[in-house]
Amino acid sequence: MRILLLGNYPYLKSQSMNRFAGVLYEQLSAAGHQVRLLKPKPVFGRILPSATGLGKWFGYLDRFLLFRPLLKKAVDWAEFVHICDQANAIYIPWLNRKPHVVTCHDMLTIRSALGEIKGHTIGLTGKVYQRWILSGLNQARHVACVSKTTYDDVLRLTGMEAERISVVLNGFNYPYHPMGQKEKAYHLKQIGIADATPFFLHVGSNDWNKNKEGLLRIFCQLTHLVVGKKWHLVLAGQGLNDQLRFLAQKIGISDRIREASDLTNEQMCALYSSAEGLIFPSLAEGFGWPIVEAQACGCPLFTSNRAPMTEIGGSAAVYFDPLEEVDAADIILKAIQNGDYIKEHGYRNAMKYSTKAMVSGYVDCYRLVMSMNC
Repeated sequence: MRILLLGNYPYLKSQSMNRFAGVLYEQLSAAGHQVRLLKPKPVFGRILPSATGLGKWFGYLDRFLLFRPLLKKAVDWAEFVHICDQANAIYIPWLNRKPHVVTCHDMLTIRSALGEIKGHTIGLTGKVYQRWILSGLNQARHVACVSKTTYDDVLRLTGMEAERISVVLNGFNYPYHPMGQKEKAYHLKQIGIADATPFFLHVGSNDWNKNKEGLLRIFCQLTHLVVGKKWHLVLAGQGLNDQLRFLAQKIGISDRIREASDLTNEQMCALYSSAEGLIFPSLAEGFGWPIVEAQACGCPLFTSNRAPMTEIGGSAAVYFDPLEEVDAADIILKAIQNGDYIKEHGYRNAMKYSTKAMVSGYVDCYRLVMSMNC
């Protein structure tokens, strides 16, 4: 089958989406399909490489003006088109009625634009853009959702028939596994973390849904509950912004925080394999890759008692209310005593999210859509 994968514009810096598209490209190619991965090329965007401000508007010229003839040529070649991120559903009218599927990772920004998420507002142009994406989703032949939570949102917000929507659970973008002691020590040293340093881990950006303010307050409570053990908090991903850094100083934990960005897969694997646990107090997700990545490495998972965290983490995670920092810290501290049990069951849960099963699910979607198209 000739499959065209549509990826993201490079300056959007959507690392997880880029890795997702890359894994699909590798695995589908290995399965014998002819695969091309197409992304809008930066031309005007080179003037000011940015996903915000004036750079964002230069990027729009690349994505919606210069990209169209490239997309048309690629669509003519393809038998099937897979849009790897729902944000690119705006390209559906340009697919010339070619059979296609859209992967929807989450509906959070669309929900914000519709006023569904309190405390998180979007500007006028952002609302127009998100409604454009929603309109594109409504025109999709098929939408594959990465979780039941996302499926429910798509079904409710698009008004699509249920038979045009399915769930294809995410697989791994990298074969995470428990790392040996020597290898862990090597990679931790590269990050600047001493091998014997006890630490909790968080993986994620500063976006509102990641709840980093809550994370800092939960960790602060943990330091108060245990005297004599100098736990640290490693933040993998986006560094703290000024507001969060001020909060860390105010509550007295700034000397215990280690920020680590631009990490390799091996370094991430070492962090997951070495941490006391992953604290993931997210307010909302579409899937939550760090959940299964941590479990695959034998890292105890402490996360929010909300879907999809409860869906993806299963019975192998320890759950808490992300808005109740004192109770959350108490739950985490008590759960650490059963660390071996959490690790074992977490590892078993992570095995459900295989890359092979994910790719097989998408191939089934392709065949379903093509049969309906005929």
